[in-house]
Amino acid sequence: PKGGPGTMAEAEGSSLAEKPLPQPVPESDLPVKEGDVALNTGPDSSSGRATAGFRIAKYLPCEWRQINSALYREAFTDCEQGERGRAEAKELVQHVTALAQRAQQDSTAALGQRLQDIHFWKSLLQRVIEDLDAETSLLLAQKLRLERALDATEVPYAIATDNLLCRERRQPPDLVSDEVERELLKETELIRNIQELLKRTLKQARSQMWLNLEHKEICEMDWSDKVETYNIDDKCERYRNQSTNIQFQMNSVKFEENTSTPETWTRFSHDNIYRAEQEKMASINLRTLIDNILHDASQDLRMQCAAVHEAFAKHCEELDDAKLKLEYHLRNILKEIGDQEANIAALKLAIREKEASMKVAQTRLYDRTFRPNMELCRDEAQFR
Repeated sequence: PKGGPGTMAEAEGSSLAEKPLPQPVPESDLPVKEGDVALNTGPDSSSGRATAGFRIAKYLPCEWRQINSALYREAFTDCEQGERGRAEAKELVQHVTALAQRAQQDSTAALGQRLQDIHFWKSLLQRVIEDLDAETSLLLAQKLRLERALDATEVPYAIATDNLLCRERRQPPDLVSDEVERELLKETELIRNIQELLKRTLKQARSQMWLNLEHKEICEMDWSDKVETYNIDDKCERYRNQSTNIQFQMNSVKFEENTSTPETWTRFSHDNIYRAEQEKMASINLRTLIDNILHDASQDLRMQCAAVHEAFAKHCEELDDAKLKLEYHLRNILKEIGDQEANIAALKLAIREKEASMKVAQTRLYDRTFRPNMELCRDEAQFR
């Protein structure tokens, strides 16, 4: 301790003088204390047993020195304890400061890693959203192709049905179920089947577009949440002890009931991306199917149209051949009719020319009936 023995004695004397004097207590009731001054019962005692412990009588020099020595030792011990306490406190402060700094560094590093994870999933979601948007646009173009193809089938269907109705007005015996009619019926049936297929595919395309938009909206909501979370975590990662916008927040360490775990958080985004990728693949497959349907339908219609044209051309050739033959036979028949008319006229003329001969013969027969008696004979002249 600083200062000399006199200074300490004066300070202790003043402190002892300022303390209130306790009431006398019987010696038997007082507890024995370590360091207490032994009772002065010698011949130099000025007090006796009645004044032992707490007394108002003056102390002897040896007692005064003993008390001062005890106070010195106590002060020295207290100072040592104080120094040890300060050293321990300093060490504790340094340890806690290092722990706090290390914990803050760990939390900052964790926030940085979290920002990387959020950025990773946010980038994946953004890519999936862009892919779904582009795929939906391509599917919309395919849907428009389907609608135009469905409208385009109306004209050939009307032509085929009109041809069938027109052919019903043929006169017998040309009202025949020929190859042309069979091909026209096949064409109308093919067009109806294609129309039904296009309608079903168009309905499927609309449904797939709705699914694409639905999963795109889900991914957009997840992406929007991650963007907002990224901004919040980025702001939190920038906080430092020297920041001016930090303060105590009540109930900041409580856990909300609807909080998720890192596993469920990762699985949620993974499932969203997985379902979106599935819908994108389904949309790609549907677009490929639409291309194949339109290609096959166009090829089938062209082939059937060619078959109808070929049947019409073949039937027209048959009709031309039949017409030429009929014209040839008509000419022959007309010629034969003319010849027969001339023959009839010649026959009539020949008949008229034979009338004189008939008259001669009949007159001869009539006159020979007048032969008398036995002369009325059936002779050779009669028979002739």
